[in-house]
Formats: sequence, structure tokens, C-alpha cells
Amino acid sequence: MTTKSSPQKPEEAQTDSPLHQYYFRSLICFAAAGTLASYIEWGDVQPVYLGTIIFLLLYTYLTYHFTHRLERDKLTKVTRYLSWSDAALVGLVLSLTDFSLLPLTLFLTMIQFNALLTGGLRRWVEDNIAFGMGILASLLVHKPQWVFSSNIEISAASLIGIITYFLVYALYMHQRMRKLTMNQIKLENEQKWHKIRSYKLSRYLPPPVWRAINQGKDHMLQAERKRITVFFSDIKNFSQLSEEMEAEALTELLNHYLTEMSKIITHFGGTIDKFLGDGIMVMFGDSNSKGVKQDCMNCVSMSIAMKKRMKSLQQEWYNQGIKKPLQIRMGINTGYCTVGTFGTSSHLDYTVLGTHVNLASRLESAASPDEILISHETWSLVKEAIMCRDKGEINVKGFSQPVKVYQVADFRKDLGQNQSYFEDRAEGFSMYLDLEKVRNYEKAKVIKALQTAAEKLKDKVIV
Repeated sequence: MTTKSSPQKPEEAQTDSPLHQYYFRSLICFAAAGTLASYIEWGDVQPVYLGTIIFLLLYTYLTYHFTHRLERDKLTKVTRYLSWSDAALVGLVLSLTDFSLLPLTLFLTMIQFNALLTGGLRRWVEDNIAFGMGILASLLVHKPQWVFSSNIEISAASLIGIITYFLVYALYMHQRMRKLTMNQIKLENEQKWHKIRSYKLSRYLPPPVWRAINQGKDHMLQAERKRITVFFSDIKNFSQLSEEMEAEALTELLNHYLTEMSKIITHFGGTIDKFLGDGIMVMFGDSNSKGVKQDCMNCVSMSIAMKKRMKSLQQEWYNQGIKKPLQIRMGINTGYCTVGTFGTSSHLDYTVLGTHVNLASRLESAASPDEILISHETWSLVKEAIMCRDKGEINVKGFSQPVKVYQVADFRKDLGQNQSYFEDRAEGFSMYLDLEKVRNYEKAKVIKALQTAAEKLKDKVIV
């Protein structure tokens, strides 16, 4: 009988190495051979007894010589058959010793122990059937007297062999459990590092790509045509600003800006395609689409939120010493594009390609500072909720015909009597007021500041 370890199938155990099997099979066979040798009357040795002892001693070596050359998958099946052979040999030996009471008890206990430990209930049934077959086979050469004797010499030989077997097995299992515990600790540490690395890696990949790879569905990232909304933005005259500021300060400012914009993009469910220096490219509808109209609405809502957030950032940066306000311009277009992975076998990029992508980029370039330009198709999807101004047609590079564009003003619900957002700018004057963000306990403070400024302006004689 052989020893098994971790399960390979629900009903089967994975085999140990052939060397480990050799050690335990040797203990079993030596115990069985010693028991049989103690039973023999050496003055009148019967050939069947001597042949069985010789076979038991050769059996361990022959099985090792045969199994250590096998591949792992074949070894599992062969080991199962050898386990039956082990049980059958034990049954044969016990029959030849006329079922001496103590050896019978010990060897039966060993069979049950091995079977349940290495293969569960199925192996227990199989090994016990093999044990019975071994007894039946012994009837062909020997008829037991069924006296259930308890000869001390026979009992001592089997007792020493079986006790040795259980002690060695216990030591072996202790070592395996210790090794398993150490491997588990090592695996837990590797899992922690894997999670940390995975988190770090996730920041460099678009969410659809990351989800697909984690779920083993990266084959679903193949390029396909989808009707999506594409957004582009950049900071006006950022190149000029980069020449005026120190690299460290510029990096901190840019990272702050991109962080704030990314929060807004995530809030509205957009997918960041890439950062182009100070520029941002975002897609809506490439994954987890909520419908073309809702995707488009989310994109325009995001651009309005970005515009408002930029006003508060301008005030923060002004207080930090950046006098010239940073202004963003944005362009949005909706249409059928090719979305998926592009590149080579060694490097792939998840992005979107198509004429409508180029148009969104051109609209962003054509926009004035703090302006959001959208195409006619985008306007047709959001016009019921968003107030837009018709800016007529403009000539766009790469397009033979003029393109009709609209300027996004604000949500219709926030205009007129319900207007909650105010901004204006002139030489020596700048105002940004978002009523939704003013706290109740600061309301009096804001009103007093506006009244004081208005009174000062009224009394001021401007030449």
C-alpha cells in the first residue's frame, strides 16, 4: 500500500514520489515477510511460504524500479493498482499464517488507515476488496485452519514491523505538515505581494483591460465597432507655462490637475484612454455601456463638472503664486468607432480609432479657453437636458465639408431662475460662484463679501 498527498481529482489522491512509496512499501513488506518467517517451521519449509517471502522482498525493489521512470499522470494510475496489490499480498500473508490474532488485527488496522488517509471511502472499499481477493487467492495453495492463534513469535514480528511503520509514517506526516505550513505562509506572502503589484499595475491599464485580464477574458478585447462618445481636453498655452515654471512645480501642478479630473471621470463612468501630457482622452460606451444617449449625457455632464472644478482650481493655484489662470478647452463627438486592442504580439494598446475620434480631437483644438464644443450628433442626444449655443459651421482639418458645432452652456435646470452657477471675468475682476457648494454657515460671509465689493466699486471713481 502506498502513500498519497494532495488531491488531484475529487475521488483520487495525488501520489507521492516513487522513493517515498518505496520506503513505506518496504516497511509493509518486511513486516509481512517477518510475520510469515516467524510462522514457518524451518525444519519443514514449504515452498509456498519461502516463495512468498522471497517475492515480498523483491516486490518492493521491482515496483520502485518500474514506477520511478513513469511520468506523473501515469504514476497516479499505476500507484492505485499497486495499492490493490499491497492489500492483496497482506491478505495472502494473513491467510498463510492461519489468521493469527494480533497480526490480523494490526494489518487490518493498517489497511483501513492507509485506505482512508490516501483515498477516502472509495479507496477504502477498493483496498478491502483487494484484501479479500488476496485471501481467496491463497486458498488455491493453502487452506487456513482458522484457529486464530496468538503465537508470541508471530505476534512480536508483526507488532515490531507495524509499530515501526506507524512511527515512520507519523514522522513523515509531521514533516509534510510542517513543510505544508511553511509553503502556506510563503504563499500568503506571495499573494500579498501579488495584490500590491496588481494594484500598482492596475493604475497603468484601462479598467476594461484590467477587468478582462483578471477574469481571464482578455480574448474579448478584440477590436470591434461600437457607437461611443469620445472626449478630448487640454490646457491652453500649457507649453508656454512649462517654460516659465520649474520642472518640479510644474509636475506637481499637472499631477494635481490630472488627479482632480480623473476623480470626475471615474464618477461619471468614463474610461481614460490616455494622458497626452496635459491632454486627456476619455471614452464613454466602450464597456458597461448604459445606452448611447445616457453615455453621451454622462460625457457632457462630466465636461461641465470639469469646467466648474477648474474654476476652483484656478483660485487655489492663484493663492499658490500662479498668477496666470490655467484654462482648459474640451471637444466631444459621438459616432461609430473601432474599439479594442491594437499593436504587435509583444506590445498591445487598448484604444479607439476612427474618423469620429479625429473629429473630437479637432473640436477640442478649435475650442476657446473654458469652452466645450460638441458635434451635431452629440447635441441631438443631450439637447433636452443641456443648453447649447449654436456656433454654426467650422472648417476642420481632415474633413472636406464644414462641421456644425455647438457650445455647451449648462444644464437647463440650472439656468434662468434656477441658475446656481455664476462666473465672469474682466480686467481687474474675476468671479466664480457655485451656489450648490456654498455651505449654509458660510452664506452670510459670502453675501457680506459681495456687498462690500459692490459698495467699494460704486464709490470708486474710475478715470
